[in-house]
Amino acid sequence: MRVLGIDPGLTRCGTGVVEGAPGQSMRCLHVGVIRTGPEVPIEVRLTEVSAGLAALVDEFQPDALAIERVFSQQNVRTATGTAQAAAMGLLLAGQRGLPVALHTPSEVKAAVTGHGRADKAQVTAMVTRILRLTAAPKPADAADALAIAICQIWRGESQRRLAAAVAAAR
Repeated sequence: MRVLGIDPGLTRCGTGVVEGAPGQSMRCLHVGVIRTGPEVPIEVRLTEVSAGLAALVDEFQPDALAIERVFSQQNVRTATGTAQAAAMGLLLAGQRGLPVALHTPSEVKAAVTGHGRADKAQVTAMVTRILRLTAAPKPADAADALAIAICQIWRGESQRRLAAAVAAAR
């Protein structure tokens, strides 16, 4: 399975493409950040995020997209921008007919580190280890995108198997 993980943000939208399956080694095919300037009008920033994500889908042909679920923050302006960037991934998935999964930050942390309250350094260290990278992915947004993709591969496959077992039992 090949998953495009997205850590949504307007200034920095983390992206990572991971290929693998539960119980097998995984490969990092791409890690990066789509950047937009805060001085640029919002509609242009969202267009740049959308175009960057579309280019990654075209290049890597993922089987699914996994996006960090936007959670309520003290800073409503930041949460709004994050939600808008996440919407670009959701829209792209709908346009391309790709399945999409939303994962909370604590769900991603628990999947990758075993602890839902792990800090960014712990997540980055585990992503580096799981993907056998020679250096830690930077910035943190890029590492988070890889973690989101890893979470989807591990949890998405489990959810698929459970749904198949339930359907077979009926």
